[in-house]
Amino acid sequence: MDRRKALKNVAFLLGTALSSTTIGVLFEGFTLPENEKNQVFFSSSDEDVLAEFADIIIPTTKSSAGAKAAGLGTFIPMMIQDCYPAEIQLHFASGLKEMESKCTEQYNKNFVSLTVEERQKIVGELRDETIASKDKKSFFTIARDLTLLGYFSSEIGCTQAREYLLIPGRYDGNADYTPGQKAWAT
Repeated sequence: MDRRKALKNVAFLLGTALSSTTIGVLFEGFTLPENEKNQVFFSSSDEDVLAEFADIIIPTTKSSAGAKAAGLGTFIPMMIQDCYPAEIQLHFASGLKEMESKCTEQYNKNFVSLTVEERQKIVGELRDETIASKDKKSFFTIARDLTLLGYFSSEIGCTQAREYLLIPGRYDGNADYTPGQKAWAT
């Protein structure tokens, strides 16, 4: 199975956790005309910002590593550049810059330099603004969706954050479930 098909399957399994914009991009076959690819470029500092953003969405816990450890800082830009139409690529890059401006206005620091509590506040404000505007193509929505997709299709997401059985057995629709048990990855 190739990576694109695997990502599509993970997106399908995540169901309503992803926005219609991301689902649409994923089910359009991951093919963009060459003139629409790579309309924006992300620096290594942009990747650091996206890794820290993703780590606010899915932080490290005592049972599993977070989004940053799963490599989301490079995954998100790759997906934006290779899979999203030029219009959304530009919109996403603009949203990233706006988030950095918000950090500078409120704290006189960039996102990476903020404390975890300050980052959580900025991400919470972005979430609230997105909900209020009902913008399905917002920076927050796309970054959140790609965080979920990337994390739960990564090795860390599949083997640490979820129950994992290398060789799955038969289907048992009446398996015992204990409160707090992880969801199954296979």
